[in-house]
Amino acid sequence: MTTHLYLVRHGETDWNAQRRIQGSTDIPLNDTGRAQAAATAELLARRRFDAVVASPLSRAAETGAIIAARLGLPEPAAYPGIAERSYGDAEGLTDDQVLAQYPDDVIPGRESRSALLARVTETLGEIAIRFDGGVVVVATHGAVIRSVVNAAAPGTADRVHTPIRNGSVHSFRWDPERFHAELVEFDDPIEDVSDAPGKYASDYQNPLERRS
Repeated sequence: MTTHLYLVRHGETDWNAQRRIQGSTDIPLNDTGRAQAAATAELLARRRFDAVVASPLSRAAETGAIIAARLGLPEPAAYPGIAERSYGDAEGLTDDQVLAQYPDDVIPGRESRSALLARVTETLGEIAIRFDGGVVVVATHGAVIRSVVNAAAPGTADRVHTPIRNGSVHSFRWDPERFHAELVEFDDPIEDVSDAPGKYASDYQNPLERRS
């Protein structure tokens, strides 16, 4: 049976607001981020879901918990394989600092895009098998969502005017034969009712993910 996965980017953190690279660093939601998660939960409540799962990093885990509570579902199960991409020595730096320290874009300890996609795909497959035929919210991170979107529909998430906003929702169907997520809707409007939580300029993104 087909499993539907709704990948949600976590709400805002102070490091998001400061344009700092987060990656595997565990930075919690701020009050704006909690409000974004609550707004996303209200939109998702227009549809039926069977479960919520989340990255173990607190910003995604709390986003998932806020959503699960609104949907009347159990606390999200944690899946380490959908944690954010590690950016190694760049974590905690701003874009200008990264450019100054690593002008050649060679950053010690940064996880490769291929390694990220491999672990995320494997984990989404585990989720799809566990909730076979269900509809699942996956509270995760920007680089995770970008990797899945671009694998399903290359280039979609790299257009200048299609940022992966805090609180945004991106829907997929899981194809068990190809072990692959098929993109249904980038920035899913949830029945065309919303300009979506977390609206901001398209440059409000992890700068390392905007680069080729």
